Amino acid sequence: METLILDVNWMAVFIGTAASFLLGWLWYSPKMFGVKWAKGVGVDIEDSSGPQKMAMAAQLGSTFLLAWVIGVTETTDSLVLAVLVILMAAGLIKANGLFAQKSIFAIGVETMYIIVMGVVMIMTHAFI
Repeated sequence: METLILDVNWMAVFIGTAASFLLGWLWYSPKMFGVKWAKGVGVDIEDSSGPQKMAMAAQLGSTFLLAWVIGVTETTDSLVLAVLVILMAAGLIKANGLFAQKSIFAIGVETMYIIVMGVVMIMTHAFI
C-alpha cells in the first residue's frame, strides 16, 4: 500500500497531470487538431455547455489517474508496465472510436493524444 501512496513522487504526478491537461487544450484547439477532430466526431467545438464541462472534469480525473499509475510504476521500476498501460488506453480509445464510427482522423488524434500524454508524464517523472 505504501507504494501506491507514500512512495509516489506526487510533485511529478501533479505536474504531469497539469502539463498533460494543458496539452489537451492545445491539442484539441483550432490551432492544432480541434476543428477537423470536432468534425470527425460530430461535435461543436464552440459549445461550452454542461456536457462539455462534465467531459473536461472526467478528462482531468482520468489524466490524474494515469499520472498516478505512471508514478507507481516509476517507484517500482516498472516502466514497461507504464508503456503497456498507455498502449492499452490508446487501444481502447481507438476501438471506441471505431465502434462510434468516428473519422479515421479523429480516432488518430484521440489515440495519439493518449500516447503523447503518457510520454509527457514519463518524462516528467524522469526530470522531477
